[in-house]
Amino acid sequence: MSAAHRHSHDHEDDAPASDEGTVPDGAIGTRGTRQRAAIRRVIDESPRPLLPAEILAVAQHEVPALGIATIYRNLKLLLESGAIRTVELPGAVARYESARHAHHHHFQCRRCDRVFDIHACPGDLSGLAPAGFAVEAHELTLYGVCADCGAAAAR
Repeated sequence: MSAAHRHSHDHEDDAPASDEGTVPDGAIGTRGTRQRAAIRRVIDESPRPLLPAEILAVAQHEVPALGIATIYRNLKLLLESGAIRTVELPGAVARYESARHAHHHHFQCRRCDRVFDIHACPGDLSGLAPAGFAVEAHELTLYGVCADCGAAAAR
């Protein structure tokens, strides 16, 4: 796996994660459950990987008193349970996405820094590896300008 992009894409990841992961809802209490459920819903419903601050902004619509420390605590629990995955791109802050996604890749906008899912794959890249090397997984990240930033520049 490349050090530059540690988002695992083994084809074993193609199976959807369970709805609840392995974190029992009662483990943190009712308040923690409500907060965690809101955070999980934001991540599961997002069409793209999100930064912690983006998760906070959306989840606060459901739980107004939610704070960034609570976001990080619950991200840790959700990661440990296998419900979400980290998307780490070179030179960028970690983002989070649902583990329910099948194998896919990412596009990062160089203007707004948002990261988008690409639900396509070029397939077997083992022919690109040096002779004698065995490819076990791959990640691809495309860089450019997203549709929103492209439209804004055209105005």
